[in-house]
Amino acid sequence: MELIFTARSRTQISTDYTSLTDNRLEAEVDLKEGLGNAKDPWCAGIRIHNYGEIAWSGVIHVELPFKKQNPHFFLPAFMYGRNRGEAPQNVPNEFPRLREGNPSRPSSPWWMVRSDRLSHPAALVYDEGHVYGICASPYWISSGKDKKQWQPGLKGEFYQYGGFTCSIEKGTVGYTLGYENAPLLFIKSRLVHERADLAENCFELAAGETVEFTLDLYSYESTSELGINSVLEAIYDRYHEHPRKGSDIRTTVFDLSKAIYEYAWLPEDRHYSTFVYEDAETGGYRYNKIISISWTNGMAIAAPMLMAALRLNDEPMRQQALSCITNIIENAMNPESGLPYDAYQDGTWHIKGWWFDGMRTPGHSAYLAAQAMFYILKCYDYELRIRNHKHDDWLIYVKQVLDRMERTKNTDKEYPIILSERTGAGLEYDAFSGVWCLAAMAYYKWLTKDSSSIKELRLSEAHYYDTYVKHMECYGAPLDADKSVDSEGILAYIKAVRYLHALTGEELFLDHMRDAISYEFSFKFCYNSPVKVPPLSTLNWSSSGGSVTSVANPHIHPMSSNLVDELFYYLQQREDHYIFQRMMDTINWGCQTYNRYDQEFGFGKKGWMSERFCHSEGLVTEKYADGTPASTWFCLMPWASSSIIEGLAGDYWEYTQSGVKLD
Repeated sequence: MELIFTARSRTQISTDYTSLTDNRLEAEVDLKEGLGNAKDPWCAGIRIHNYGEIAWSGVIHVELPFKKQNPHFFLPAFMYGRNRGEAPQNVPNEFPRLREGNPSRPSSPWWMVRSDRLSHPAALVYDEGHVYGICASPYWISSGKDKKQWQPGLKGEFYQYGGFTCSIEKGTVGYTLGYENAPLLFIKSRLVHERADLAENCFELAAGETVEFTLDLYSYESTSELGINSVLEAIYDRYHEHPRKGSDIRTTVFDLSKAIYEYAWLPEDRHYSTFVYEDAETGGYRYNKIISISWTNGMAIAAPMLMAALRLNDEPMRQQALSCITNIIENAMNPESGLPYDAYQDGTWHIKGWWFDGMRTPGHSAYLAAQAMFYILKCYDYELRIRNHKHDDWLIYVKQVLDRMERTKNTDKEYPIILSERTGAGLEYDAFSGVWCLAAMAYYKWLTKDSSSIKELRLSEAHYYDTYVKHMECYGAPLDADKSVDSEGILAYIKAVRYLHALTGEELFLDHMRDAISYEFSFKFCYNSPVKVPPLSTLNWSSSGGSVTSVANPHIHPMSSNLVDELFYYLQQREDHYIFQRMMDTINWGCQTYNRYDQEFGFGKKGWMSERFCHSEGLVTEKYADGTPASTWFCLMPWASSSIIEGLAGDYWEYTQSGVKLD
């Protein structure tokens, strides 16, 4: 296979990459035979030699070209397809988009990015029935005088990150020694920096020095974009590292739930605070309430808190959660639309939550309303199975809302993402967040053993699978990310097909569940990226098992931890060692990512955790009091803790208590 070598010297004025000869460098390639597939890629042994008389410093770029037709790129957790570069981009939130020609910011026909922005060290592309790709070590270590590509178990000091690239302009994917974040550096969706000088991100070669490294190269046929997952599984096997040792499951659930119970409850509002801060001046606490019925508050907290209370046999905690649930059911309904209001402030329920001014269309959010219904059903389920307590009024309430939403589907059988505050009619579609309606309805049908209208549910599921999941490009779940590709919406789809399978026993739903799980895993780190900013750097904190939020908000956050039940359900139906390993990564990541004692993460009490974990320095925005950068937020965010509680206090909890080992 052909490889293209170029380089950019630190001293050159131009940002162009020129030939190795221009940089007094030369390359030798030893291409070992292989089939080019996931299990047996071509292996390119490469030697780069500095034949100049002075040291060289810069970035070396190795590209794998392919015959470009209609490419869909996959740099896991960074680029999916073209990150919707084909969609309108004049929106408040910027994220990297691929678009041919000479597009305006934030689109570009090419991207270069530091390797720790990717959850797996690979740049892949699907193009008209074929997968091409390149895989290499995400960073380098220094062992004596030698620089070596890192792999698990290899000893040495961290030297520097490499990088990965893609170009729709040239039709290439690539790997870099040294790195650039170019043409833009995305810190978060509303904080973007222009291309910086090479500075500390250069690779250095002394006069006469030679460096050796290896690239795995892929070229094989596939019927869809799903074909990239076989490579990601092979890369996981090669680069996987376990998360650090944390608390056990019961201790984690106890610590997290007790912290929410003690520090986040707002009795006058019968709700939980979204943010809780320590107040250095008073020695007390400050609250940023921003109350909503779900997503970052409401049922997304109340349901896991109820689950924890039932598991721990904590009646005061149970009553607290029930108070929140009852308050929402009794007071949040908008009688005109037949849907619950999304948010609450100063005694008033309304649709203008903290996300409102970032929306294109005002109205009820299907994401929040349907997710709230799903979690009310989960509370019904757990109260019945553990306490044998039936809340029939909850079922009646949920059915009324779900029946209203069922009538809003379009002719594609897709649910809307925004519904009219006045009539409840669907106003905006073309986004994945509406799949929460499917998840809630499938759960309701399973709970009530009602197989009516299953044909309609099948049609909706098929639409979401064929339009989004099959193409590994699920966009439009979180309301604050302008329909960027994300990992949040797939969680609802996985829950939906879980209950559709439980209701029907159809193997197709397990097949689709496996594909959707693989999509989520593409956002989930397979190794422990070296973090250089405290507090994460001082704790040996693990990125492995944590999932990146979206291509617009590229930090690790804990929402995917709520999938443990679904992963466990899948493993009860099918033996799958890969799913098992990644489920255990998810569990163990959650057990090590919160304060196991006061101030472990540099703030807060035992059981506190935030939502934002900056596995890369390029994401850091928080600062310590002295102005130095910090790699996490300093606050308690109950929805984040609750995502971990939900995953640990579900069906897998019962399994762990049985003493049987799953392998």
